[in-house]
Amino acid sequence: MTETGTSNSVTLRFLAAPMDVGHSGSVDAGTVLEWVDKAAYAAAVGWAKSYCVTAYVGNIHFADPVNSGDMVEVEATIVYTGRSSMHIRTVVSSGDPKGGTATMRSQCMVIFVAVGEDGKPIPVQQFEPVTTEEIEQRDHALARVKIREQIVEAMNRQEYTDAGTAERVTLRFMAAPTDVNWGGKVHGGIVMKWIDEAAYVCATRYCGMDTVAVFSGGVRFYRPLLIGHVVEVEARLVYTGTKGMHIAVHVRSGDPKSSELHLTTYCLTVMVARDDDGNSVPVPAWVPVSDEDKRLHAHARELLEIRGTAPGNRLPNHLLPRG
Repeated sequence: MTETGTSNSVTLRFLAAPMDVGHSGSVDAGTVLEWVDKAAYAAAVGWAKSYCVTAYVGNIHFADPVNSGDMVEVEATIVYTGRSSMHIRTVVSSGDPKGGTATMRSQCMVIFVAVGEDGKPIPVQQFEPVTTEEIEQRDHALARVKIREQIVEAMNRQEYTDAGTAERVTLRFMAAPTDVNWGGKVHGGIVMKWIDEAAYVCATRYCGMDTVAVFSGGVRFYRPLLIGHVVEVEARLVYTGTKGMHIAVHVRSGDPKSSELHLTTYCLTVMVARDDDGNSVPVPAWVPVSDEDKRLHAHARELLEIRGTAPGNRLPNHLLPRG
């Protein structure tokens, strides 16, 4: 608690319902991301005392599945504030509602920005860490600021055209009133759920097996997506590791009265194929053909190398030097 009595942490608890279960038999990554966004939003609004919007969702690894019937806990804690931004650490845990210790399933950093009635950023109260843990979490967030800037810069340099030959799918639909958030726009968590669905279709078509998301990173929100707009979610394979399929996803939207669509969100998701026992299995290696294929393939490797420099991270096994 601060001197003003404002809490920097919010915890949401609920039961994972049967309708939350996806193709894998467990709760989809997109639904987990939706929960994360809601908890982070609650923490941001409680701190800023104003409407807030999702600006960025950092790297999130889906270590273990959340199952139907699990008691789920999503803890969102503000660990650092900028002028108008709030860096929020989210931790998802779940377990048997009959008792026992909940298991941590995933964690990531979410950045929200406080905005006024005109939609422009407004200042927020500054968070001052006091305890040793709060100082460590603040330093952890600051250490990733430079990494995030490098990731965003690398992603912004890329151009995606029809010259690519890799597996690609596009989902199109209208943003429905049921997708609305508290500000009258499409909820950021809903957008991340759409991203997960498009990545699933792309990866599953490529490998011919059911797939699940194990990682999502660099989810950047460029502009709000409005209810009633046409939405286009394009997912494209850009890289394969031993088991992971790296899928770049772009979300675009626009007024149905116009043919023009604007980029709203972009991220990169890693999907894996799993056998009947839930173990990840190798997938066919994708070999880039066109110049654009080769450029995007190199881009995916660059992102892996950038993320590998973050504190606590390392390169994937297939990129480690062989001794």
